[in-house]
Amino acid sequence: MSKLAFFLCACLSVSSTICADENNPPQINDTIRLDEVIVTGTLPKVNPRNVPMSISVVGERQIQNRLEPSLLPLLTEEVPGLFITQRGVMGYGVAAGGAGGMSIRGIGGTPTSGVLVLIDGHPQYMGLMGHPLADSYQSLMAERVEVVRGPASVLYGSNAMGGVINIITKEQKRNGARHSARVMYGNYNTLSAEASGGWKKERLRVNGNIGYNRSGGHRENMDFEQINGYGKIGYDFTRNWSGLIDLNLSNTRSSNPGTTAAPIIDNDADITRGMASFALENEYEKTSGALIFFYNSGTHRINDGYSEGQQPKPFRFNSDDQMLGFSAYQSYAFFEGNRTTAGFDFQRYGGKAWNKFPDESNNVQLADVHLNDVAGYINVQQSLLENRLTLNAGIRLDNHEKNGPEWIPQFGLSFAPAASTVVKAVISKGFRNPTIREMYMFPPQNPDLLPERLMNYEVSLMQSLLQNRLNLGLNLFYIKGDNMIQQAEPGIGKWENSGKVENKGFEISADYQATRDLRLSANYSLLDMTYKILAAPEHKLYMGGSYTKERWNLSTGIQYIGNLYKAVRPEPVRESFVLWNARINYRALGWLDLFLKGENLLGQEYEINAGYPMPKTTLFGGAQLHF
Repeated sequence: MSKLAFFLCACLSVSSTICADENNPPQINDTIRLDEVIVTGTLPKVNPRNVPMSISVVGERQIQNRLEPSLLPLLTEEVPGLFITQRGVMGYGVAAGGAGGMSIRGIGGTPTSGVLVLIDGHPQYMGLMGHPLADSYQSLMAERVEVVRGPASVLYGSNAMGGVINIITKEQKRNGARHSARVMYGNYNTLSAEASGGWKKERLRVNGNIGYNRSGGHRENMDFEQINGYGKIGYDFTRNWSGLIDLNLSNTRSSNPGTTAAPIIDNDADITRGMASFALENEYEKTSGALIFFYNSGTHRINDGYSEGQQPKPFRFNSDDQMLGFSAYQSYAFFEGNRTTAGFDFQRYGGKAWNKFPDESNNVQLADVHLNDVAGYINVQQSLLENRLTLNAGIRLDNHEKNGPEWIPQFGLSFAPAASTVVKAVISKGFRNPTIREMYMFPPQNPDLLPERLMNYEVSLMQSLLQNRLNLGLNLFYIKGDNMIQQAEPGIGKWENSGKVENKGFEISADYQATRDLRLSANYSLLDMTYKILAAPEHKLYMGGSYTKERWNLSTGIQYIGNLYKAVRPEPVRESFVLWNARINYRALGWLDLFLKGENLLGQEYEINAGYPMPKTTLFGGAQLHF
């Protein structure tokens, strides 16, 4: 039996046996919840039926049920068109051999610089390298995640060329206190422990959490260890004005064993990342907005290691990077059905990098660069025909210190011929400025690089049936771009704006609450690439669900990845595989849950990063406490 045939049979088997928790209705994505409220696509809160872009929402219940320290494996399953690379049982690592590359509809890059990660709306990426760090995004901080599938550059500028992942952090909403803790242990000496709590009294609310993760890895020299913490304080000054302060700090130590064909010794990284922000928000009947100040920084200490038979390198790579800035926007309803948003963004990013020798007088400086980016934008949303038709138009002028001005337009509409049906269309431009790494650090750097640009054309349908128990989403897209940064041949010449992208395809999502106890969900995405893209699968299919009976809860899901490109030059190399994961939870006491979970239960042998085989079946068990 072929892998695909076995996968479809398994899905049918799962579909016939799983049920949902009636006491905890599942959180689902906006393509199947027409009454959801989102913020990422427009900045002010809005109903997704009025937004022309495709936006998926992964809710708190889904995050909790996944029992995964990192957010990213869940997003790979639940969001069509989104793919995130992995290399082991825990941890993504950095630099050569690192994983955590994020792409949406094939756009993102390796490392990721074309998908923008946000925490509560402010950008997260390394000032020098220009990409996010996958190990920084832990489940314990997240209340929900909103993912814009397609360019969002009109609101978020560079790096949002492929889309946006916005992690919305937890916030205590009711007076009183709520606390929880979880510990999990499994194969390869893998341990995860976390504790979180929230407290609210009248106008003041506080949230905090701390987590510890470690694993010996399924290969020698693949150790991973991390400690992270997050804190958030909110205060309502009046009914209309509120303030938020948050702080996130993590330290990650990871080892890269190299590929199986070319092992590396002592390739170790010690990464510390910090983030702080302050937001002042206002919300009135006709207007709402915010002023946000943010600061991200990191210190990276990396030993590049050596191969067998070679001598260790006499230096260590060091870097200190920063990104700071502020965003201000205000939305106003000038007349009935209107919502006009104007905003201003400023970012300053960069840092220092050097090769550190024992005798520091011999240190070699690799970069000492900071760049500024200033932008202004306006977005107009107008509803007509008794709110059945909504027109959306936006324009952004982004001025980069090195590359100058860039105009980014977006036009879209949504039409609701019935309460259960929404049809959308959007034309949007995406762009990405070259990073400091690409322009100034490491061969093949090129200071004359120009921005990457693409255009996205999309039509989508959102449909509810059976009294909203069955909800469907369909998206058709076409992406064409040029000026993509690449080398003419691998390992030869400078970076240059010679690459092209032409992707087309479709995405389908479905959610079915068959009975009070039975809920099924599925999504599928097809990506047809004229110019093949590394770490992008042509087919991605996921089906899953959950069952609750008295004290027991069972959730499971099966994912098929077809024609994933592990290499594209000089010759394409593709991989296909099926993954089956399952979790079972038992409420032993009112405050104590015991759980067991299994990953890759089919024991598949597969790779995502070429030369890095993924672990076969892994088992984990643990307990959750609720106060």
